[in-house]
Amino acid sequence: MRIASFVLIALAAASSACAQAPAGIPRELARERAARVSDVHYSLHYTLVPHGAQTEATESIRFRLANTSQPLLLDFRDGHVASLTVNGVSTPPDESNGHLILPADKLHTGENILELHFAANVAPAEKAITRFEDHDDGSEYIYTLFVPMDAEMAFPCFDQPDLKGRFQLTMTAPAAWTVVSNTDPVSTKAPSADAKETAFAETQPISTYLFAFAAGPFAKVHSTPGLPGIYVRKSKEQAAQSEAPEVQQMAADGITYLGKYFAQPYPFPKYDMVLIPGFAYGGMEHAGATFLREESVLFRTAPTATSLRNRDILVLHELTHQWFGDFTTMRWFDDLWLKEGFAQYMAYNALAALHPNGEVWKHFYESIKPGAYGIDETQGTTPIYQDIPNLKDAKSAYGAIVYSKAPGVLRQLNYVLGDHDFQLGLQRYLAAHKYGNAEWSDLIGSFQQVSGKDLEPWAAMWIRHRGMPQVEASWSCNGGRLARLTLTQHDVLGTDALWPIASEVLLSYADGRTAHLKAQFHAKSANIPVEGNACPAFVFANDDDHGYGLYLLDDTSRNFITQHIAAASDAAIQNPFTRTLLWGALWDAVRTAGYNPADYARLTLAALPNVRDESLAASLLGHSQTALHRYVGDTTRTQLTTQFATLAVDRMQHDASQDLRITWFHALNGLGASDVGSSALRSLLAGSLSVPGVTLRQQDRWGMVTSLIAYGDAHAATILAEEEQRDPSGDGKKFAWAAQAAQPDAATKQHYFDEYLHNPQRPEDWIEASLGAFNAWNQSQLTAPYIDPALEALPQIKQTRKIFFLVGWLNAFMDGQQSEAARDTVYSYLKDHSLDEDLRLKILQSVDELDRTVAIRKKYPNA
Repeated sequence: MRIASFVLIALAAASSACAQAPAGIPRELARERAARVSDVHYSLHYTLVPHGAQTEATESIRFRLANTSQPLLLDFRDGHVASLTVNGVSTPPDESNGHLILPADKLHTGENILELHFAANVAPAEKAITRFEDHDDGSEYIYTLFVPMDAEMAFPCFDQPDLKGRFQLTMTAPAAWTVVSNTDPVSTKAPSADAKETAFAETQPISTYLFAFAAGPFAKVHSTPGLPGIYVRKSKEQAAQSEAPEVQQMAADGITYLGKYFAQPYPFPKYDMVLIPGFAYGGMEHAGATFLREESVLFRTAPTATSLRNRDILVLHELTHQWFGDFTTMRWFDDLWLKEGFAQYMAYNALAALHPNGEVWKHFYESIKPGAYGIDETQGTTPIYQDIPNLKDAKSAYGAIVYSKAPGVLRQLNYVLGDHDFQLGLQRYLAAHKYGNAEWSDLIGSFQQVSGKDLEPWAAMWIRHRGMPQVEASWSCNGGRLARLTLTQHDVLGTDALWPIASEVLLSYADGRTAHLKAQFHAKSANIPVEGNACPAFVFANDDDHGYGLYLLDDTSRNFITQHIAAASDAAIQNPFTRTLLWGALWDAVRTAGYNPADYARLTLAALPNVRDESLAASLLGHSQTALHRYVGDTTRTQLTTQFATLAVDRMQHDASQDLRITWFHALNGLGASDVGSSALRSLLAGSLSVPGVTLRQQDRWGMVTSLIAYGDAHAATILAEEEQRDPSGDGKKFAWAAQAAQPDAATKQHYFDEYLHNPQRPEDWIEASLGAFNAWNQSQLTAPYIDPALEALPQIKQTRKIFFLVGWLNAFMDGQQSEAARDTVYSYLKDHSLDEDLRLKILQSVDELDRTVAIRKKYPNA
């Protein structure tokens, strides 16, 4: 017997006082409720009191019920119900496992009305209603964040994505506060001299996780007819004035483009963006009221073109959700990719159309593929479609697989279908599920209908199967002509799985000529027709990045590329996108222990003075620092770090490109172990050294302070005290606290670790900001004792923290280690503990980089 059915039968048979509801929301319970409940309307009235630990609220829920054969569960946890009326009859609240049990004998077939008076908790962290206190001016802000199933922490509801409801909110708050929600206000009144009551229009049908409000002394900046609204805390109003117009225009252009692309005008009455300080995610796509992380819009560091592009992608990603996620919503969180993967892919699609000369797909590769491949090649990876038996486990679905692999796979699908059929399939899918719910099979069905292609084998591997292919090319020439070209695939996880492959194979010649061959196959290997092409200098099997997987270079091609890629004027590698892909393939060779990391670092050191592409320079510097910090020996590290630091100091002062000057400056924090690097950091903070044309911003300065502390600089304590005096702002206090986690002493580490786990008043974004400093790469002996306690804390973290915190926590503690002993500690923990599958996989994902570090060091002991 299915669990939820058993539970509900038990509830019907037992008295409500004895009944026990299931924990969380099992899928079968959700299915049964979706079959019984419809036409849901919520009317909520909250009263917000400054600095209150709770908010009092009243609620009316109106819905239709198909039958009264058994009790009905309403979801509510972490609060208190003072009174409940069911269809006019006062009913003692019967709370069990985060649910209210509604007795069958009080329910009606047809329309039902519930009236509730309840209180919900408000806190700086670990609650669905979060308080932020602005230390700059003493203001207080309240905001909600419900995804995936935390709406039930804020109000009683049917908290599952396929029971959409219409929401009508009324908010009583201090008179000086502004309240923003999914719809526009329809009325305001003053119940007292110091309070204001704001009533909002009822929403269209939306899932519970998409209902939201934010309240506080927000300022609306650059209010312009025809452009979306932007709200910001009042202490940042001036800073936002210069940034708001670009963000608003990008959103407005995106609304126009996406409305045409989807053949569906923007589906909600209004669109606002609210900048939330310390927000747990980059953004959250509440219908009509997107919340954006303030730091992602108002930059704390000197921005480059990449920074601005990433902001555009964030704006377009959240905007796309208004169609993919809000208008048409996945039925269950195992299809999370239906909103997140498409929002990410369509953000790049839209930006490529709006900025056709912006090399957007090159940046898609740089920003998306490394994160996807980095997870998909681990033993902890999952399919894009993930089985979520209970919504309490829905957090496990979030990560690089849905945010990075899914859009990468969709790019391949677009390539296979062609632009026209891909677009038409999306239009048909959205039209069939207006303000409703859908599953991945609905989307694949739409693509099949418009294209006439059988996509079931494609979907079975790319959506339902975990891992990815490693694709390698082998080729030979005869008489100056290409005689044979074979592509071979194997599963990076060591199984016999075979994927449908689709990619563009590049044949490149020493004089700059190129030829392309299309490869499509679903076998272990395939001979690609060579069409009489001349013998190339090198072959790359995934030009233009249409394919998904590790596309490694053959020895002949890699030897040619390493001899030519460092020279800016070399005719053979002139295309910027191709150059970036080849550098990526070289880094993949390092990470698979096929290319000496010291050789890679020396090659980038030789190439970087000639690199005029800011995003490529940032990638090369980042990978080189990973090699120096993790993969090479002490002697090589010392020598190369000094050389990199010397080059960085020179280029940040003298490069003709401001973006590149900033990029070189940003690299210095990772090079402070050298005397050249630490001296430059001190001089930049003191003002005796500068980056011409660039004003260093708050987080630039605190990043340098943190680095000097981590490297044990003799002047670090004095510099910290000076910076605290220089920057007494609220954000300054956060950055100062985070910086001190880098102190290289055992007492500091113990103090911070205790704070992480035992101080519920410490805001989550403060902890996130400090984890990298706590786990500085050069302090692995100090932090190794915390591997076990950090792993022991995972169940607590999963239960109480926001979606991405757990992965960030694991990655920080794993990435601070490089030794075989540390790796063994992790595997001993896995062996000795019985963990839920989600946590086990997350640990395997995070320990993979440590596995690679150990393997690379063994392969190249003299690097």
